[in-house]
Amino acid sequence: MTQEDARKHLLARKAELTEEDRLSAEARAPVTLQQDSVGRLSRMDAMQGQAMALAAERRRETERQRILGALSRLDEGEWGYCLTCGEEIAKARLANDPSVAKCVGCAG
Repeated sequence: MTQEDARKHLLARKAELTEEDRLSAEARAPVTLQQDSVGRLSRMDAMQGQAMALAAERRRETERQRILGALSRLDEGEWGYCLTCGEEIAKARLANDPSVAKCVGCAG
């Protein structure tokens, strides 16, 4: 994977994450109590759905931070090198996920 391919992939994935955030905004909203129309079990289901949406949001934010880090490393000419040992990260590993910051040995 070339640096330009990596940049395109990272920017596309970042845009996907933003769209996923937009689509799930309603699911993350606070659950309101409507005693006339929502029973206790329905409210519990809604709260569980909200908790799952919030957890997904946290995972997207973690991935977004990894992407921003990789884009920064691309700008600085450091992309593709392990942050811990400085060795080159395997090309197959980068092709699988261009946002990785560590080689296999240091990631473990």
